[in-house]
Amino acid sequence: MFDLDLIKKVYAGLPEKINQAKKLLNRPMTYAEKILYSHLFETQDMASFGRGKDYVDFAPDRVAMQDATAQMALLQFINSGKKRTAVPSTVHCDHLIQAQVEGKADLTVAKSANKEVYDFLESVSNKYGIGFWKPGAGIIHQVVLENYAFPGGMMIGTDSHTVNAGGLGMVAIGVGGADAVDVMAGMAWELKMPKMIGVKLTGRLNGWAAPKDVILKVAGILTVKGGTGAIIEYFGEGAKSLSATGKGTICNMGAEVGATTSIFAYDESMERYLKATGRADLAELANTIKDNLDADPEVYADPEKYYDQLIEINLSELEPHVNGPFTPDRATPISEMGKVAAENGWPLEVSVGLIGSCTNSSYEDISRAASIARQAEEKGLITKAEFTITPGSEQVRYTIERDGFIDTFEKIGGKVFANACGPCIGQWSREGADKQEKNTIVHSFNRNFSKRADGNPNTHAFVTSPEMVTALAIAGRLDFNPETDTLVNKNGEDVKLDLPSGFELPPKGFDVEDPGFQAPAEDGSNVTINVADDSKRLQLLYPFEAWDGTNITGAKLLIKALGKCTTDHISMAGPWLRFRGHLDNISNNMLIGAVNAFNGETNKVKNQLNGSYDEVPKVQREYKAAGIPTVVVGDQNYGEGSSREHAAMEPRHLGVKAVIVKSFARIHETNLKKQGMLGLTFAKESDYDLIFEDDSFNFIDLVDFAPNKQLTLEVVHTDGSSDTIKLNHTYNQQQIEWFKAGSALNLIRQQNA
Repeated sequence: MFDLDLIKKVYAGLPEKINQAKKLLNRPMTYAEKILYSHLFETQDMASFGRGKDYVDFAPDRVAMQDATAQMALLQFINSGKKRTAVPSTVHCDHLIQAQVEGKADLTVAKSANKEVYDFLESVSNKYGIGFWKPGAGIIHQVVLENYAFPGGMMIGTDSHTVNAGGLGMVAIGVGGADAVDVMAGMAWELKMPKMIGVKLTGRLNGWAAPKDVILKVAGILTVKGGTGAIIEYFGEGAKSLSATGKGTICNMGAEVGATTSIFAYDESMERYLKATGRADLAELANTIKDNLDADPEVYADPEKYYDQLIEINLSELEPHVNGPFTPDRATPISEMGKVAAENGWPLEVSVGLIGSCTNSSYEDISRAASIARQAEEKGLITKAEFTITPGSEQVRYTIERDGFIDTFEKIGGKVFANACGPCIGQWSREGADKQEKNTIVHSFNRNFSKRADGNPNTHAFVTSPEMVTALAIAGRLDFNPETDTLVNKNGEDVKLDLPSGFELPPKGFDVEDPGFQAPAEDGSNVTINVADDSKRLQLLYPFEAWDGTNITGAKLLIKALGKCTTDHISMAGPWLRFRGHLDNISNNMLIGAVNAFNGETNKVKNQLNGSYDEVPKVQREYKAAGIPTVVVGDQNYGEGSSREHAAMEPRHLGVKAVIVKSFARIHETNLKKQGMLGLTFAKESDYDLIFEDDSFNFIDLVDFAPNKQLTLEVVHTDGSSDTIKLNHTYNQQQIEWFKAGSALNLIRQQNA
């Protein structure tokens, strides 16, 4: 197993650090607080940190990166001046494999098409002591759960669904690549002390309800921004009844409510999973400090006193949910879907059902879905929709093939894709998607934003559990309720699906021939990293310019984005993934998905230099060439979704100086700060309405930029009038130094020098 010496060291110091924190706070502690306070950076004084107020320096135990974000993270790390990573780190090749034909064929194509990038990632990993998981090894979060996650630990990862590791009792947080560089370079990782949301689970799941339904229910309660700045901590007898992988599913999709992370306390289901995945030594270690891997009893006895918000869910009464379309927080119980779909005009015919991904690809998930697929064959049912399976890791794929589940799926027409992200992140070459026909798909993924899966804005994507996806694909209708409805088989008989059944863990144990791991060289000093000057996919980075110390004046409006503007809108995935290591090339997708508030169109903004309308990146490049600073204005929860820092680096690279919005998603706001940009919010949200298409902007008091001090912006209109508005920010002094230096990396480089 990996990291045993590291884990022994963490566990040796954990009890004493927690005792010190309890004495200081003079109160019982939640489980997440125990991990946070025991992972303070060496120069961070322990104090009673204000939740949602105080910035704190932490020392994560490890870093994980997926191949799409690792490119930019490692390009930055190369410039840090370090010879080896300061903490254990890994790279996972999971994002660049496109789902099209079937797993083996798609993997072969990916290895050829992405050879330059894979070679780069492998060589950098070899040089700097980073573990490398080859293409086909699996999805980063499933691989981390199987190999690296441990109760009481703390990690960061360059993907928003890093939070999946909370299923094994770990504080695991998604970050941008610049944050990863800090930690790999031995620097402190800064985070505002999160608030605490408690979710008390009572009862026990039954019938068609699955762990996925817990987070689908929570998403409906909290909405996509209700968890922002908070850790969601699940507890209660209901929590203990869930499998470790079921817990992981719930934590994984916590990213969809904006949560910093989600977590469950260590229990017997985690112990069973650790032992099943070859980590019995870790389980025994965890058992020796079990009281420290849980909240204090007083917290559970009086949760309203210790959590900032409390939610209670009775699992015994929880109904299967189907969330969507176009947003993961639109929660509809399956019993109401027919009525709600009819009211909204959603297509009832299900064209494709997709199971798997990092969210729901455990052995338990696959076995329960397979039990439904097996019934379809036994009961003479013909599957009405296309059906695909995306295993989360080679270990899971190998084991489910051994146990006959893949054969079961193939008998109902199922297609098995590679062990990679695939359709979940838009890496799906879906036949006919270019026709942009209105249709419905159901999947067990985590996100369902417009155009995310297949690039078609008219694809209505719904999120549900793997067993429900399988049932809906067999029925071919969104309004089918397997709890009450029957289906007509090929003999004309009415048949009803039995309840799903499955195994928490494989009865014969996990098995795999080649998990796909490659250890780095003991001494990487002689390893050469080559990036061709004419490469279209990789580009060495150069430092951004430092702030000149003067007020920004005469800035033009690039775009005023209307409504939801996620990182998918700011920097699309899909075909653009191939440019994740080339900042200038990928900048050609900057904000092309954002809706222009003045014409309701995407990728069409006014160029104030000549009055014409053109694509957003083209207009911005003209402003940059003319030396004119620009401003982007946005709506609520701007930057929701993926952790991709490209959404911050592209505007920075092309000359945008400030992003001013009603509110930010946490990771994106941090990414903007790290890249030396101004991420600001309207003091009065209604001031968003004062911004017009031809406006210019003058920052009146940027020279006095200071923590807890508003900035003043003069908005100059073409008729000669102007408005003066106040802008809020959350920059502390360290983050202001990033801005002054031009980026956080610039500051690190200066300090290393």
